[in-house]
Amino acid sequence: MTESLSQNESETTCYLADVNENDLYYISEIFEDISEKLQSEQFINCLKELDKKFPELDMTKDIDIAESYIEK
Repeated sequence: MTESLSQNESETTCYLADVNENDLYYISEIFEDISEKLQSEQFINCLKELDKKFPELDMTKDIDIAESYIEK
């Protein structure tokens, strides 16, 4: 299970690193679900990088939610 989750985490972050702004906007609708499932610093770092890359999408709430799942 852990190996599968780790693979999903890597695949997710690699995919998101190459996504365009328009696609990211639509994908961001499920970031909360992804955050809950992965509970990952790697995913949070990916979101922070995307926030820098696309500041107009204002991903602060998504990052805060992802961080809250790790704190639980």
